[in-house]
Amino acid sequence: MDDRNPQSPSSPEKSSREILWTVDRTFQGWTCSQCEWNYPLPTLLSDPEAKTAYDRLAAANFRNHDCADHRPRMASTRGESFTLRIRKLVAHGYKPKDAVELMIQEVAMESPNQPKILTQAKAEGEDFLRRLKAGLI
Repeated sequence: MDDRNPQSPSSPEKSSREILWTVDRTFQGWTCSQCEWNYPLPTLLSDPEAKTAYDRLAAANFRNHDCADHRPRMASTRGESFTLRIRKLVAHGYKPKDAVELMIQEVAMESPNQPKILTQAKAEGEDFLRRLKAGLI
């Protein structure tokens, strides 16, 4: 599923919303671009096939949710996620694999003594490429 495609042309609200992959300090999972709906990634989910099944469930739940049942989405004051950085690079013309590699290099330079951050950046990069290959984004 392309996270930029309208989900249902039946209502303007549903046609303008997008499913977004979100990662920050306290949350990792799918969210709605228009409201506070979210579908968190289970803590111990690591198998790629299980993650793909999770993504399909999230997409189905996203299509069926009603934004009116959730608070409107508030602007985030948190730092930019690694996934968002990759998406911006792709939007500027980089191939996805190159964008992931560039993001990892940037993180390595920005956080030279923080191996946990670099490990997280690499994991998000791999997840981004897996989701892209599966046609989810």
